[in-house]
Amino acid sequence: MNANSLRVYVRRLWQSAALRRAVVVSAGALVLSGCAVSMAIEQPGKKNLDVLEVGTPRRDVLAELGVPSSTRWVHHRRVDVYRFVQGYSKGARAGRALAHGTADLLTAGVWEVAAMPAEGYFSGESLAYEVLYDDSARVLRTRPIDP
Repeated sequence: MNANSLRVYVRRLWQSAALRRAVVVSAGALVLSGCAVSMAIEQPGKKNLDVLEVGTPRRDVLAELGVPSSTRWVHHRRVDVYRFVQGYSKGARAGRALAHGTADLLTAGVWEVAAMPAEGYFSGESLAYEVLYDDSARVLRTRPIDP
C-alpha cells in the first residue's frame, strides 16, 4: 500500500461517525482516567477523636485537630472551637483508590463518569467541637456544635 492510498483509506475511515465517536470517547476516557483514584487518595485523613476525652492535655488536642478556629476565655478558662473534616483511614482511602483503578482498567476509563461525582460526595463529614480546658490546660468538657 503506497502513501497516497493509505491517506485515502484513513480519510474514508475518519468519515465514519462510529469511528469519530470511538476516538472522542477514548480520548475523553484517557483524560479522565485516574481522577477518581487521585481524589480517593487525597481525601482527608481520619482524626482520632479520643483526644477530646476529659483529662487530655491541650497540646495533644492541638496535635491531632490543629489550630482551633476560635479561642475565648470564660471565667478564666480557655474554650477552643475546632472545625474540621472527619475523613477516612489510610486503608479505606487506598482500597477506594484500588477499586477505582481496577474499574478504570476494566471499563477503559468509562467508570470515571460515575466515580468522580461519588468521590466528590463522599469527601468526609464536617464536624465542630467546643472544648473547655481546666486550669492545667487539660480537657474538662467537650460538646459537639453545628459546623
